[in-house]
Amino acid sequence: MLLAIDAGNTNIVFAIYTGTEWTREWRFETHPIVPASEYEKFLRLCFLENGFKIDQIDRVVISTVVPQITGILEDLSKRMFGIEALTIGMACYPQLEIKLNNPEEIGTDLVANAVAAWTRFNNACIIVDFGTALTFTIVDSKGSVIGVSIAPGLRTAVKALSSNTAKLPYVPLELPKSAIGNDTVSAIQSGILLGYTYMVKGMIGRIKSEVSDSMKVIATGGMSSILHNLEGEFDIIDRHLTLDGMRIIMDANS
Repeated sequence: MLLAIDAGNTNIVFAIYTGTEWTREWRFETHPIVPASEYEKFLRLCFLENGFKIDQIDRVVISTVVPQITGILEDLSKRMFGIEALTIGMACYPQLEIKLNNPEEIGTDLVANAVAAWTRFNNACIIVDFGTALTFTIVDSKGSVIGVSIAPGLRTAVKALSSNTAKLPYVPLELPKSAIGNDTVSAIQSGILLGYTYMVKGMIGRIKSEVSDSMKVIATGGMSSILHNLEGEFDIIDRHLTLDGMRIIMDANS
């Protein structure tokens, strides 16, 4: 079985792939100073509660956008499974051309998204990832990553607004019925959630106009289900897209 470790700025996702599907996922809040032993305690408990055995894991793949914890997660793999993990980096995907000024700057999670999308569709794609950041990764008809657009994620935007404004309350991430807010909560929901709806539509349209109208559009990320009025904009919504890309990269490097 494969253990994929996807470390983002908000959470670290630990996921088990049995050979046919992703059967379990567990999330641990990202803390750069947490030692490998703490992750091991967490995972051992997760394995015990879900009936997995440590020796069932024969491969470990890591994607991280938090450099401070890369070594910690690699140590975790050695400590717990006795396995040298594959940590995704530029050397891991030589078949995927990254046409950016500084290719090493692109997050490995976005590369995994691109690999999974291209493998599935073999077509120009826009991958919209609703996470801590809202990202648009653009893949052309030759399978090359030609660019990325980044905006604050939904939760990030709401949190930033609330934390920097004394009188604004906690705002649930729910689409309002109207674009016209009649209290503080609905006003923020309108401005951010409806605002993001039209931003996503506008970005998809603009990118297609610059690349190709025939592009496939894929949504992923933990926040992808919140803007449900966008479902018609996407060819698929796949919350496992990043994990699938990590798995494909692992297979290619095995």
